[in-house]
Amino acid sequence: MGVTDRVWAALTSMIKLEDKVARQSEALMAQQTKIENLTERVIRIEAQLEMLTGAAMVKKLTRGKGPDLLP
Repeated sequence: MGVTDRVWAALTSMIKLEDKVARQSEALMAQQTKIENLTERVIRIEAQLEMLTGAAMVKKLTRGKGPDLLP
């Protein structure tokens, strides 16, 4: 194997490695987008849960105290 063959093999290896890195970068960006979307969904669910829990507590506290205290 001559010097030219080794240089050629090194160059092709670098090109293949660059392609793999580019594909991994794209996959990582797609995963990051999915994570951000899931985070937004969890935040919305937490907010809804807090509102529902608060409404249930208010309803429980005002139950039996008369109709004038109900909203």
